[in-house]
Amino acid sequence: MLKLNASYSKKVPAETEYSSQSYHASIEVEIPDGLTAEQLQSRIHETFDLVRNSVETELHSGNCTAVQQIPQSSQSYSGGKGSYGKGKGSQNVDGPASPKQIKYLLDLARDARVTPQQIAARFRVNSVEELSRNQCSLAINEFNGKAA
Repeated sequence: MLKLNASYSKKVPAETEYSSQSYHASIEVEIPDGLTAEQLQSRIHETFDLVRNSVETELHSGNCTAVQQIPQSSQSYSGGKGSYGKGKGSQNVDGPASPKQIKYLLDLARDARVTPQQIAARFRVNSVEELSRNQCSLAINEFNGKAA
């Protein structure tokens, strides 16, 4: 068996100037061994079309809801602008966040009563351990009240 991962992301303008909302879907499927190159290409194309069409259908059907803001004390952690993922054609050259960086971020988050899951959702990763150095630095700066 082969595993196929297909994902699709789309950024659309948000209500606020210079901001956008990102939408993402991904799927992992198993494909049998022994397919010809044409059959494999066809399965890849069909799977990607499914993911892309799912995102587009949700966007155009009006079923999308705005991302709920993370409740905060006096800090503006959830008020950042833009998307923090890499755009099409960009390379993630900043590498993963260091364990010390993540520990400091989690200490700040705990003081602000923000859960690790809320931080992960904010940056569209599965866990805070998947944050890049730049994402973690941005989150730390926001908790400290510094401009990004």
